Amino acid sequence: MGRVTDVESRRRIGAEIWIVLGLSLGKAAVYAVVNIAARLTAGTPLAQQTATLNASRTERPWLDLTYQLLGIGFALVPVALALYLLSSHGRDALARIGLDRARPARDLAWGFGLAAVIGIPGLAFYALGRALGITVEVRASALDDHWWTVPVLLLAALQNGVLEEVIAVAYLAERGCRDLGWSRVRFIVTSSLLRGSYHLYQGPGPFLGNVVMGVVFSWFYTSRRGRSRVVPLVVAHTLLDVVAFVGYALVPAEWRAALGIV
Repeated sequence: MGRVTDVESRRRIGAEIWIVLGLSLGKAAVYAVVNIAARLTAGTPLAQQTATLNASRTERPWLDLTYQLLGIGFALVPVALALYLLSSHGRDALARIGLDRARPARDLAWGFGLAAVIGIPGLAFYALGRALGITVEVRASALDDHWWTVPVLLLAALQNGVLEEVIAVAYLAERGCRDLGWSRVRFIVTSSLLRGSYHLYQGPGPFLGNVVMGVVFSWFYTSRRGRSRVVPLVVAHTLLDVVAFVGYALVPAEWRAALGIV
């Protein structure tokens, strides 16, 4: 399917984009804006506030595990919706956005490379934000210590990678650039600001850091090397979150304290 020229069809695709975002990252962005407004007007400096990324839902382990798995599963429903919509008229949505195993070695190599490129500057952005007092203290995990804690954190990292990269990059690129005729610059700006917006609850520092990450990821996806394949982005994002959710425990306590990571 090429660029849509019919006015009504363009309106329907525009409405579709808003609906998909309203069910996923767009909703998170709105809540993040409200959250940062609440933080800034709370009377407590941002540097003294905390954001918890993975929290327990109940003190009962089996029920907490159930809640965690349900949350991960339902968070991926918008991805299924986006793929379903992209598969209209018999098109293979997975192949269209490169969410397949066509180039496993290449995808893994690029994924690790992108994670390295983004990981170190991202940590620097966070440390600088903490030093300037414009970033909250991030608590990577508040899950109790159970046999299932690490597996759930790994699944949460994968869920974040799939959800954010499929919706914020691949879906927007397909609908925006291919169907609505957006320029590459417009897509990169839109995707990057969206990514930054739903991280705004952590403060201006993470917002800027994620905008930079969005620029790199959306540029790569639309480049000759990226070849409209989202798997490298999913791999990179998952690796970054695995390090944040699980690997942080391997970092010396004094280093974590200096960075404001609990």
